[in-house]
Amino acid sequence: MPLPAKNLLADETSPYLLQHKDNPVHWRPWTADALREARETGKPILLSVGYAACHWCHVMAHESFEDPEVAEVMNRYFVNIKVDREERPEIDQIYMASLSAMGEQGGWPLTMFLDFDAQPFWGGTYFPPRQQYGRPGFQQVLHAVNEAWQNKQSELLKSASVLSAHVKAQLASDAGGPVSPRTALESLAAKIHSMIDKDLGGLRGAPKFPNAPFMRTLWLSQADDHRSAVIESLTAMLAGGIYDHVGGGLARYSTDERWLVPHFEKMLYDNAQLLRLLCWAYSETANELFRIRIEETVAWLLREMRLESGAFASSLDADTRGVEGKTYLWTRAQIADVLGDQADLFFETFSLASPEHWDGDPILHRRHQPQYLGAARETQLRSMLDKLLTARQKRDQPGRDDKVLVDWNGLTISALSEAARLLQRPDWLNAARQAFRFVSESMRDGRVPHSLREGKAVFPGLSSDYACMISAAASLFQSTAEQDFLAQANDWADKLRSWYLDESGTGYYLSASDAADLPMRIRGDVDEAIPSATSQIIEALLALSMLSHETLNNHVSDVAESALGRTVRQAYGQAGVVYASALVEMSKKLLMVEPDNQRVFVPVANRHLDPSRFDIVITDDRPQSLPDGMSINAEKRAAYLCIGKVCLPPFETPEALDAALRQAGQATTSW
Repeated sequence: MPLPAKNLLADETSPYLLQHKDNPVHWRPWTADALREARETGKPILLSVGYAACHWCHVMAHESFEDPEVAEVMNRYFVNIKVDREERPEIDQIYMASLSAMGEQGGWPLTMFLDFDAQPFWGGTYFPPRQQYGRPGFQQVLHAVNEAWQNKQSELLKSASVLSAHVKAQLASDAGGPVSPRTALESLAAKIHSMIDKDLGGLRGAPKFPNAPFMRTLWLSQADDHRSAVIESLTAMLAGGIYDHVGGGLARYSTDERWLVPHFEKMLYDNAQLLRLLCWAYSETANELFRIRIEETVAWLLREMRLESGAFASSLDADTRGVEGKTYLWTRAQIADVLGDQADLFFETFSLASPEHWDGDPILHRRHQPQYLGAARETQLRSMLDKLLTARQKRDQPGRDDKVLVDWNGLTISALSEAARLLQRPDWLNAARQAFRFVSESMRDGRVPHSLREGKAVFPGLSSDYACMISAAASLFQSTAEQDFLAQANDWADKLRSWYLDESGTGYYLSASDAADLPMRIRGDVDEAIPSATSQIIEALLALSMLSHETLNNHVSDVAESALGRTVRQAYGQAGVVYASALVEMSKKLLMVEPDNQRVFVPVANRHLDPSRFDIVITDDRPQSLPDGMSINAEKRAAYLCIGKVCLPPFETPEALDAALRQAGQATTSW
């Protein structure tokens, strides 16, 4: 039965798709029925991919998709499919890779033209309504593509087939030769460090992204100058306008090289990753400014991103009532009106900037005083910022994409759990528990979804969903010593193997084996703003192998070796796999016997967070294994640290453990 000639997005749950439900375009969601329509009508597919917080997605929607004249051309020539990249990242990755293979710069909105077998033959990103910015007008593009389809269809089909084969070879390739994880880590870290902006932090040039996968790689390499680069980048980033000094949290990127002018959308994944990096940096430096930024970012997460269910929303829009950043901007007069006599004192630390090419009200920052100013001064500043926040909350607020993405929530649960351990915040730990419980209770037949909203769920989930939730369970176990978290993690690992393991048994696909509407099955090896699904799987299985009695060690090593071998075939986006593979080789295990429930060693471990260390608290006579066969006396208080396959003699005092963890965090070869 043919699909009706109308917009079919009204019944979708994605806020991004619902933003387009009233367009005159006959949009279809990505479904088998929509793909069948293309085959039956012989029309090519116009695929438009974006997300709810995307500024340029909104611009193209207002300029083109809301225009009846443009819609008429789209409806006449194409089967029009709209995809939320956050809800269907596997679709987005396939066609973003296709655009890259065409030699084009990627980004969103993604605009791709596909044949009736969903194979891409041409595409781009944002197209203006009329020719400008060196780009053709959208109507011009539509007519040109239709003309080519009518007159050169056989050539387009052949080109699409070749391009699809190339993309599949890139995204679902087999392993190459063996690669040393430590060598790969040091080589990549050196390359990243050579690209660091020594004056302004982050990578040189603009736009500037937080780039957590790169920052993690530098941190794990443990070279003093590499870790200094991370600390200096965080300091510069958190002083600029990209950080919300009033309300906490980080915007997606800075449009300039000074971290000054943000692209105002706030993403859950950016802030989850920022939180972990800040925990590591504070753990190493004891810089109180990092502690303050941890507290502010968690406060923002709990205030503005937490849903009634306890899970976390996906993003906040860049725009408020069509104006980018309107909620967050201030004039000097507005600040003086709120702060009164304190305004002059406030402006001794904070500044307002209106740089060239910025048309809105000024942007608040403290680039001129990025350092910690002492407890009294910072407390005074926070009091003034709280007054501004109260005033700001009375303004119109940016739209919130309130769908729950399981993998992003997993990242957030892990980050909250670590922050709770570090700063002794049981309320944060409770928030992490509640988000974990929501995801666990959303399973169907023991399987997790990828996206949830208003009682509707997108099944099946992705391998990244299982990986991030396994890591979340591992983080909660290390924070609570509750075995139920490990039991759930082991069950998810079984589901991961059942539905996502590849034919060789040494790798995983991004989509489940029963996902029925995909043009190809890909691995998910390539990083985006977050580390790749493959790297997340390696990290998750490593954590499970270190914390539980499951015999996963050989499997984890095989998966890491296979993934690292595939990196030689990829030109970019492999920091996650390199990091995770090195983590397998560098892993440490800390067992702390606390027989009377009086935590002596645990506070020490919590002060020294180390991404390569996995902590177990022993409060009973449950059997524990150490790599070299060393026995554990479960009745005598002691701590056991194993680095690789070598276990050190037990530590009997917290002071001795403190010294050992300091040394272990600085180098893995000095033992």
